[in-house]
Amino acid sequence: MAVDYTVIVVYLAGMLAMGWWGMRRAKSKSEFLVAGRRLGPWMYSGTMAAIVLGGASTIGGVGLGYQYGLSGAWMVFTIGLGLLALSVFFSARIARLKVYTVSEMLDLRYGGRAGVISGVVMWAYTLMLAVTSTIAYATIFDVLFDMNRTLAIVLGGSIVVAYSTLGGMWSITLTDMVQFVVKTIGVLLLLLPIAVVKAGGFGEMKAKLPTEYFDPLGIGGETIFTYVLIYTFGMLIGQDIWQRVFTARSDKVARYGGTVAGTYCLLYAIAGAVIGTAAKVMYPKLPSADAAFATIVKDELPIGVRGLVLAAALAAVMSTSSGALIACATVANNDIWSRLRGAVKPGDGEPHDEVRGNRAFILIMGVAVIVIAIALNDVVQALTVAYNLLVGGLLVPILGGLLWRRGTAPGALAAVAAGGLSVIGLMWGYGILATEPVYYGLLTSLAVYVAVSLATKPTDAAVLAAWRERLAGRDATEPQAPVAV
Repeated sequence: MAVDYTVIVVYLAGMLAMGWWGMRRAKSKSEFLVAGRRLGPWMYSGTMAAIVLGGASTIGGVGLGYQYGLSGAWMVFTIGLGLLALSVFFSARIARLKVYTVSEMLDLRYGGRAGVISGVVMWAYTLMLAVTSTIAYATIFDVLFDMNRTLAIVLGGSIVVAYSTLGGMWSITLTDMVQFVVKTIGVLLLLLPIAVVKAGGFGEMKAKLPTEYFDPLGIGGETIFTYVLIYTFGMLIGQDIWQRVFTARSDKVARYGGTVAGTYCLLYAIAGAVIGTAAKVMYPKLPSADAAFATIVKDELPIGVRGLVLAAALAAVMSTSSGALIACATVANNDIWSRLRGAVKPGDGEPHDEVRGNRAFILIMGVAVIVIAIALNDVVQALTVAYNLLVGGLLVPILGGLLWRRGTAPGALAAVAAGGLSVIGLMWGYGILATEPVYYGLLTSLAVYVAVSLATKPTDAAVLAAWRERLAGRDATEPQAPVAV
C-alpha cells in the first residue's frame, strides 16, 4: 500500500498548495466568492461537474448499481438532467444578474423583502450538504488507513476548510479542476473498464444476474419521480450550484459550459451503475451496497491504480464539501448576519475587509460542519430534511420570480412559509424519509404563491424595470473583469 499512500498524500498536499496559491488571487469580494466572474468554458465545465458529483454520486451511485443494476444510475442521472435544465433555460439570466446569493436574486425580483427567510432555509440546506460530505471522509480514510472515524472527519474536513478559507472560490476552482481530472481518470478511464473485465464482460454479467438488473426502470417509477423532484429541481435553486453559475465569464459560458458538465454527469451516472453491477457479480453477498465501491477498489485494482481511484473518491467528496462550505458561509454572512446587524456603514465595504469577513465565516462554518459531522449519526434523515425544505419552500418563489411577472413579495414570503411548514408537518406525520411531504409541500407552496400574488398589489413597476435591466445585463454593478481562464 506504500505506493497508494504516496499517491493520496501527494494529492492532499497539492490541495493545500492550491489553497495557498488561490489566496494570492483573492483580493476582493468578487474574486473571493465568485472567482472574479471570469471563468472560461473549460474551467467552468470542470468545476461545475466537480461540485455536483460528490461522494453520494460516486460511492452512492456505485452502491445503487450494486443494489438495482443499471437503473441505479437514475439518482445521478437526474442530477445531470437538473444541471442541463439549469444551463439551457436559466443560467444565462442568472449569470447576468451579477449577485452573490439566491436570496439577493429574490430581493431584486420582489423588492427587498424575501432575503432573510429564504437565507435561513438555504443556509440549513448548504450546512447539511457540507456535513454529509464531510462524514464521507470516515469511509474513505477507513479504507485507506484503517483510521478512527472522528480522526478521519477532522483530517479530511480540516484540509477542505484550510484551502477554502485561504483562497475562497479561486482555491476551490483550482482544486476542483484537479479533482475533475482525477475523477475522470480514476472512475471513467480506470475503474469502469477494469470492473467490467474482472466481472467477465457484459455477457457474463447478464448470465449471472437477474434480468431486472438490466431493466432501465427497474428501480421503480415512484423512486425515479422522487429523484426528479428532489435532485433535478434541487439543481435549479441550490446556492452551491448558483454560486458556480456566478463564476462564469459570460452568459454563453454559463449556458454552454453547464451543458457540457450536465452531459458529463449523465455519463458518470451510467458508469457508476455499471461498476456497481459488475461488483454484484464479483461480490454477491456484501453486507452493505455502499461497500461495493471500496471493496472492488481494494481487492481488484493493481497498486498505484488503487491509490488513484481512491484519490478520485476523495476528490468527489472534497469538491462537494468545499462547494457546500463556501455556499453556506456566503449565505450566513451576506444573507443572514449582514441583514441582522443592519445596514453597512459608509467605509465598511472595502474589498479587503469583505474578504476578511467572508474568510472568517468560512472558517467558522467549517469548524461547525466538522463538529456536527462528528456528532451526527443519521445523515440521510438530516439531508432529506434539508432537501425537502429547499424544494418545498424555495422552488416556487424562485422559479415564479424568473417566469411569472405577476408574482409578488407577499406571495413569495407566503409560499416559503407555507411550503416549509407543510413539509415539516407532513414529515412529522408520514416520516422523514417518506415521499409525500415534498409532494404536498410543493403543491401547497404553489397554490399559496399564486393565490396571494393575485390577491395583493402587483410588484412596483420600478422594481420590475430594474429587474428586467439586470436580467438583460444592462445594469452590472461590478467592473468588467479581464479575459481570463
